[in-house]
Amino acid sequence: MEKLKMGIIGVGGIAQNRHIPTFLKMSDKVEIVAISDVNEATAEMVGEKFGISKVYAHYADMFEEVDAVTICTPNKFHAEIAIAALEAGLHVFCEKPMAMRPDECEAMIAASEAAGKKLAIAYHYRFMKESIAAKRLVLEDEIGRPMVARAKGMRRRKVPGWGVFTNKELQGGGSLIDYGCHLLDLSLWLLGNPKPVEVMGTTYNELSKMPGQVNQWGNFDHETFEVDDHVTAYIKFEGGASMMFETSWSANVKSDEESVSISGLSGGVDLFPFHLNQMKHGLLLNTEADWVPGEDDPSLPQALNFVNSCLGIEELIVKPEQAMQTSQIIDAIYRSSETGKSVSL
Repeated sequence: MEKLKMGIIGVGGIAQNRHIPTFLKMSDKVEIVAISDVNEATAEMVGEKFGISKVYAHYADMFEEVDAVTICTPNKFHAEIAIAALEAGLHVFCEKPMAMRPDECEAMIAASEAAGKKLAIAYHYRFMKESIAAKRLVLEDEIGRPMVARAKGMRRRKVPGWGVFTNKELQGGGSLIDYGCHLLDLSLWLLGNPKPVEVMGTTYNELSKMPGQVNQWGNFDHETFEVDDHVTAYIKFEGGASMMFETSWSANVKSDEESVSISGLSGGVDLFPFHLNQMKHGLLLNTEADWVPGEDDPSLPQALNFVNSCLGIEELIVKPEQAMQTSQIIDAIYRSSETGKSVSL
């Protein structure tokens, strides 16, 4: 089998800690032939660290040498780079979120369709073994028609103190667009990606603007903090389903918490930990799985799905239209918070 020739664009933490090591584990299917970063010194260091000889300062210089690229830049550049790569005839694997704005997502999808190339977004929570098991139960009608989703991604005083996470111009937002997007995307997928019709949201950032910060993930300047650190939302969908959503980088809560719960007409499924809740035989039954198959690290199945889709072996799990829907809701939450009114979609 011919290997997929991969290029990595942006070689910061997510590239070094997730994508490059994961692709190197798949050497029978993919080969990293080039990397690029606007910081040439970092690019050279990463190339030497991982044994990648071709290093570029500008991403377009690698296009003729690769079949696909993985985009790990700040959010502001996702659409620009993805469209350029697709127009050059390359498959694209882009870190989440898909883009800063829904119109950029639409342009990325149009470029993908015009080029006939794959476009995938790195929502790796879908590839967690609990998520895959929950999706199977939903598809096999174990919970009936999904009605209500509850999604929560809470961190206690863990604002990322590295990179550009608190830079609104480069990232577009904070805890919602960086972290909560994963739980939002996963919940939408488990619901079957129904069309959202109304979004009410509120964003906060007062806590991280206070002096004397206690932060477990490095230092940041509270005086220049300009993104959201806590977000709540209520989302209504076509067909009657709804979602209650909350996420935070820096909440005054007892401990970190990640949870997704889907309640259906005949049962419900909880993730993290995994439970199936049903009413059967005149009983209320709560089923806990003794074992859930799959990888503990979702990075490998995520990368494998993208590579196999490029090779024509399987379908994408995270379809770009679904990732755009997540971005549309994120955008609506921000707009709702700004106006103090619900946003119709």
